[in-house]
Amino acid sequence: MSGYHWGSLAVQERAGVRDLAEHVGRSIGADIREVAAAFLAQQPHLVVGASDGGGRLWASLLTGAPGFVRATGRRRIEVEGGLPEGDPLAGALATTGTAVGTLSLDPRTRRRMRLNGTLEATPDGFAVAAEQVFANCPKYLQKRRPLLRERTGSGVVSRGGVLTPGQARAVRAADTFFIATTAGRDGADASHRGGLPGFVEVHSPAELSWPDYPGNAMFMTLGNLVADPRAGLLFPDWESGAVLQLSGRARTEFGAGGERRVRFVVESAVQSLHPGRLLWSAPEYSPANPALPDHLGRTTR
Repeated sequence: MSGYHWGSLAVQERAGVRDLAEHVGRSIGADIREVAAAFLAQQPHLVVGASDGGGRLWASLLTGAPGFVRATGRRRIEVEGGLPEGDPLAGALATTGTAVGTLSLDPRTRRRMRLNGTLEATPDGFAVAAEQVFANCPKYLQKRRPLLRERTGSGVVSRGGVLTPGQARAVRAADTFFIATTAGRDGADASHRGGLPGFVEVHSPAELSWPDYPGNAMFMTLGNLVADPRAGLLFPDWESGAVLQLSGRARTEFGAGGERRVRFVVESAVQSLHPGRLLWSAPEYSPANPALPDHLGRTTR
């Protein structure tokens, strides 16, 4: 049992990687192994993807002292504390039964772990009953060191329907973002995308795109977009701790040579500078990052 739904299977077939995906998919399970539990307990942040209850999908970032996320059973994690005030998912993460995707990523070691399941509200935060648990390869992960936690912050800075010029510059400068997707009854997922600064192109205040680089052949994100075009993006500014959250719709374009590009239409944007945010060092870029094309001004790694 691979854990794939029909959307992922369709993309795997189109990409010609069905056999590889079936092999890789054997790593998907519902149990949280000891090594995974130990990894979670060391992390100071967690990405969560879900619907806000009003139909929009978002990716949000929770931070805390290591141990604020922990496995409390073979198929259960608990998260202490909630989202910062004003976060678009604050209401959803207080609602039992919400489908959520979580991603724990450690920039120090380039390791990551995904856990998808169903949320249960708790007095101190929330828990997730695990349905899918799996690790990913370190491709396109930039290495960073945590520096300090900033205790003060102004919270939500702006809300809008399109990117401001400053937000567009931040997106173009990004080397990492997170994406939340869903397949309805087949649950939600949170994943990572990385590359050299400039790999995300801004075509207008309401549209951006990025190349889909070769990965683990699962195509869980693109498969979800086949089933449901809603998506939420989270762009962290690692050095200032600011976050830019976008909600909208995405589609995948398949090129004749096997290339894939995802186009995203912005419907809502929230920019925040929350108290308690974690500040990180400048990146050590992944050696897997492809060179950018000439029109983006970079031809070398």
